[in-house]
Amino acid sequence: MDLLRRLYRAIKVIAHFSYGALELALTQPKTRAARAAWLSHFCARLARSMNISLDVEGPVPMQNAVISNHLTYVDIVLHAAARPCVFVSKIELRSTPLLGWMSLMSGTVYVARGFGGSAAKAAEGMAKGLRDGLPVVFFPEGTTGVGDEPTLPFRSGLIAQTLDADVPIIAAFISYELSPRDIASGKTLRNDVHWGPQSLPAHIWNFLGLHELKATIRFAESPIAFSKEAMEHRKIAAVEAQEAVVALASRAPISIA
Repeated sequence: MDLLRRLYRAIKVIAHFSYGALELALTQPKTRAARAAWLSHFCARLARSMNISLDVEGPVPMQNAVISNHLTYVDIVLHAAARPCVFVSKIELRSTPLLGWMSLMSGTVYVARGFGGSAAKAAEGMAKGLRDGLPVVFFPEGTTGVGDEPTLPFRSGLIAQTLDADVPIIAAFISYELSPRDIASGKTLRNDVHWGPQSLPAHIWNFLGLHELKATIRFAESPIAFSKEAMEHRKIAAVEAQEAVVALASRAPISIA
């Protein structure tokens, strides 16, 4: 039964991506806002097909920059499902099967570490998203954690660029909760939801074995009030941004199964 459930859900996911590709071919959204709106509807449908329920707490940011912890590629699906937005991601995502296509169609801004001009291109892309009236979402950890800590240390680059552009930054925290029957069958957030050292195919196979999943995104009530020191030193800004996200973790429903 477990094998049949995984295969059935895999077929559903493939069917949704196939339908999404056909939908894009027919509608051909031209603007960044139109692509973000398409992605939001697509991700909401995909989440429902996978029995992922989403609760949103706090005011949903419809503009400005949003920073969040990062546990799995599903974070992207759910942040997009909450409302149309633009993502900033490392360029490696662009070549990832399925996810790279999804991020490209959403108008994602890619960051290539170690290449000249990458920071300037990221700043330019973020500015375009903001000018289009869309919230720009990025994950300052730069990678996914397994949930042993609320967040990994934040990288300062994009945070500093956002502050330099005088754009407010709103903190968010995403968490997941397994169903009782998945817990009873030995599933864990660390191995079956959070994406750590596993390969992408292995993690997707584990994820397909879940019966259902509950996710919660908590948004801060107001933008982060950075100190004067943080405005002058990017490393301090990164620490204060991380503290703002971790503060939401202590009030969010977290399961450590």
